[in-house]
Amino acid sequence: MSGLYTMIPNPPQPFPDWTGFALSAVLWIAVTFAAYLIAQRLYRRFGGNPVLVPVATTALMVMLVLWLSGTPYVNYAAATKPLNWWVGPSTVAIAIPLFTQLDRLKRIWKPLVIALLVGSIVAILSAIGIAWALGGSWQTLASLMPKSATMPIAIPMAERFGGLPALAAVAVVITGVVGTVISHPLLSLLKVTDPAARGFAIGLTAHAIGMARELQVNPVSGSFAALAMGLNGILTALLIPILMLALQ
Repeated sequence: MSGLYTMIPNPPQPFPDWTGFALSAVLWIAVTFAAYLIAQRLYRRFGGNPVLVPVATTALMVMLVLWLSGTPYVNYAAATKPLNWWVGPSTVAIAIPLFTQLDRLKRIWKPLVIALLVGSIVAILSAIGIAWALGGSWQTLASLMPKSATMPIAIPMAERFGGLPALAAVAVVITGVVGTVISHPLLSLLKVTDPAARGFAIGLTAHAIGMARELQVNPVSGSFAALAMGLNGILTALLIPILMLALQ
């Protein structure tokens, strides 16, 4: 584990020294892995039910442990920083199946760009509109705005504009789970059968949770879901500051 810690120049806050950080890191990384293994078993036990997508179930179990133990999310996030190193290799691995679709991607990039713009804008504005209509505070609005972006982007965005990281994390998980569950019957009802279109729509709305499900269902759909998730995260990070400037 010491090799992992050397990747980080100083013990992350709120840990004053390496000993406290190391003990907390071992504990919370172990809890995260244990939750994922349990989530995998549940998913297989119930025949791949989309409600039990391991990415979402793991997040819910970790949240439950944090709540029961009274541990602030910032402590958990700091303790699991060594896991963040794997985001880079994982992102590259997701791009590999997309590379096999490069020829098709060149042919349909225009409709994909339009779908991306419309989907990102609607996701942000709908979150703001619903929260505002229900009397939500600015803190609530800021927490919900990036709900359709993937977790590593949504939480820093919410924090940057005065939102609550824990509420943002819950909103991201709920968005992903609901999007994953209703996406297949809804797209079938709308007679959308193209795996590329289905995958792009699901990745755009249900981010990593939807993408994880699509990679198991269809490689083409999973590839385009990964593309949509990544592009929507980037666009969300660009659109929210512009929107904030417009609202001032």
